[in-house]
Amino acid sequence: MTSAGAATAGATSVLPLLWRSFLTASSKLLTPVERRGGVWMKRDDLFSVAGVQGGKARTCWALASSRESRGLVTASSRMSPQLNIVAHVARKLGIPARAHVPAGGDTPEMRAAREVGLEVVQWRAGHNSVIIARARQDAIRTGWTLIPFGMECREAVDATRLQVENVPVEARRVVVPVGSGMSLAGVLWGLHDRNLRTPVLGVVVGADPVKRLARWQPYWRPWPIQLVRSALDYHEAAPETVFEGLQLDPIYEAKCIPFLEPEDILWVVGVRQCPGGYGVKRAKKKTECPR
Repeated sequence: MTSAGAATAGATSVLPLLWRSFLTASSKLLTPVERRGGVWMKRDDLFSVAGVQGGKARTCWALASSRESRGLVTASSRMSPQLNIVAHVARKLGIPARAHVPAGGDTPEMRAAREVGLEVVQWRAGHNSVIIARARQDAIRTGWTLIPFGMECREAVDATRLQVENVPVEARRVVVPVGSGMSLAGVLWGLHDRNLRTPVLGVVVGADPVKRLARWQPYWRPWPIQLVRSALDYHEAAPETVFEGLQLDPIYEAKCIPFLEPEDILWVVGVRQCPGGYGVKRAKKKTECPR
């Protein structure tokens, strides 16, 4: 088992005391499951802290508040809601925050994050590996708390893992939008904890998640799981973003709509804070604000 897998596989007793306390408290605040039409919806987007919402907000708040953070530093896409999440959490804690992003024009997410105090540093060689390295070096140099790119960390997996507690046993499949794969890994661990063999459909909207899944959930392959790729490019908004009255993220959850079948449960990871983030309704147009 990988070190990441070993850390995540164990009971919560192996977790650091502060993080274990946070998980214990948050597990008593399960985000609700709703019934809309013939489909269940796991509303993890309803978790709210520091003016931001969703599973990633939960992870960022836990990473930042469970230690004496002097500042927050992250790496992010120019269009990712992670910028806003880190900015709002830092403002709530009264500490500075900085994000390393690729070069390029301002996006709604960048502008909104700057308005609440985020410093944005852009790099001409803006490959993910470059901005991740820059953020890591920044955290070492300053002693600030690193909020991982895509929030790829054990804390994210474990927090989602506990939220599986109220997934209905009668659900036919769990449908999860897959970007970094952290939410999917957490869902698989949560089903494992409950000894449920509910099939899982991961709708891949970004890069191939297989290597990250192998790291954070090394037992995922024997699971009844299917990974399918959205027909849309990552930057293309889904043509329909409202399902049974619920507004879904056009880059993530909305791309799951064509795959939903009766009695599925859709895992709604988050809600976009970016002003105008739902403005693009048609595919073949690029949204300004993907997560």
